[in-house]
Amino acid sequence: MAKNISAEEAQKWLIEEIAQRLSVAPADVPPDQYFDELDLDSTQALIIAGEMETWLGFELGTTALWYHPTIEALAAHIAEESQKHTAAA
Repeated sequence: MAKNISAEEAQKWLIEEIAQRLSVAPADVPPDQYFDELDLDSTQALIIAGEMETWLGFELGTTALWYHPTIEALAAHIAEESQKHTAAA
C-alpha cells in the first residue's frame, strides 16, 4: 500500500540510506549533490532503489534518477508520485 510521503521525509530517508552505505554521518551527505558524485557503486544504488520502492509501496520509473539527479530533486519527485499513488488508491 502506497503511503503519502512528503519531500522532507523522502529526503531524510535517502540521506540516511546513502550515509549508511557510505559509512558517513547523514550531515555529510549534501542533498544538492549529484548522485553520480556520491561514492556509491551501482550495486549499492540498486539496493537503495529496491529498498526505497519497498518503503514507498510503489515503483519509481527507471528514468527517475536521470531526470532527478540529486537527493533534493528525487525527494520532490517522490512526494509528487506518492500523492498520485495515494490519491488513486
